[in-house]
Amino acid sequence: MATTKIQVRALVRASGGPRYAAALAVDALGTGMMRPFLLLYGVAVLGLSAPATGIAMTVGIVVGLGCMPAVGRWLDRGARSTVVAASMLVRVAGVVLLLATPAGHLWPFATAALFLGIGNQAWPAAHAALVATVAHGRERDAALAAGRALRNAGLGVGALLATACLAGGTTALRVLAVVTGLAYLTAAALAWSVRLRARPAAAPAGAGVDDGVDDGSARPAPRMRAVLAANVVYAFCLNVPEVAVPLVLVAQLGASPVWSGAVFVANTVLVVTLQVPVTVLMSRFSRRTALALAGAVLTASYLGFLVATSLGHGWAAPAVVAVSVVCTLGEIIYAGSVTALVTVLAPAHVLGRALARLQLSTGFGLAVSPAVITALAPLGPAVLWGGLAAATLVAASAVAVEKDSPASRLGSPGSGDTPLAARS
Repeated sequence: MATTKIQVRALVRASGGPRYAAALAVDALGTGMMRPFLLLYGVAVLGLSAPATGIAMTVGIVVGLGCMPAVGRWLDRGARSTVVAASMLVRVAGVVLLLATPAGHLWPFATAALFLGIGNQAWPAAHAALVATVAHGRERDAALAAGRALRNAGLGVGALLATACLAGGTTALRVLAVVTGLAYLTAAALAWSVRLRARPAAAPAGAGVDDGVDDGSARPAPRMRAVLAANVVYAFCLNVPEVAVPLVLVAQLGASPVWSGAVFVANTVLVVTLQVPVTVLMSRFSRRTALALAGAVLTASYLGFLVATSLGHGWAAPAVVAVSVVCTLGEIIYAGSVTALVTVLAPAHVLGRALARLQLSTGFGLAVSPAVITALAPLGPAVLWGGLAAATLVAASAVAVEKDSPASRLGSPGSGDTPLAARS
């Protein structure tokens, strides 16, 4: 028991400290309350049409990605906790705009969605840069995994609280928005209080694309481009439990929505409980090997979905739920390796820009995946799951064929691993 407590304290310290961990939890709770019900707020409270509300939310997410180059440059100038706090304060502004939007007015709602989108897109890169500053090697990878587990737990609890509030109608939705704004504000204050900054790393002589990321126009080098391109395809797995599986279960198999809920709950529980242990377990492999293995597991799960949907109606739904566990394991391995790999491929002086590009590729994959999935689904299971399997296998192969380096082993320090923390 004492050893476990020491390990937990070490993990919290490597993740930025107790106050920062509290900020992550409160921020995730607020996001969990707001994210699933922003569409309902636009429709039920503001009286907007569902298509217009959905388009406004999508545009906010996509346009929000445009802030990432600036976020990357800000991080490379040494900012850490300030950027994290800013990503939370931007969402406070979004909630305030949402509350101030008159009924029937689309543009103020779209602006609020944009601010929320900017905050949601900026946070992952800022968080990863902060953790990479206070920890390195296996400790850093475990800290990143712990942050993801904590965030998923907060998202799940927030979504449950929001669901419980829905019975209160439009008044409850407004109260929910107020509570979310206060949660973001509290999280921003906690993150700001950490006051963590890095000493900006000087670019080595002759730094350029061979370093992994150019320090001028900063185009990624071939090894970084392969990871970023593959990441767009990998990111589809994050929407499989929320988009693809419910679409197949309810619309195509005619199964009860309870099965879709079971998949979502199982995904959340598995990520919360297994993200850290699986990431630590994968430390015996290089980060690149782990990312390629994640692609293989995801490919196998997509083929499993193809087989499961071909079973009789009595067996198809439980088989899909069972295969979703394999898909979640692939997601866990992917999430535990991709950010870690980027932090060692990128030299220290462009770490922020590299993480920003990773978020750009992830955000793009998340933005296009619902459209791709819903376009492929009517063409049949073979096209949907076969297409996803083929694309993921190609992405995993592109990652695997690149030459590995000692620095990209999960447990070894390398480029970007040297602690740069300078607390003020």
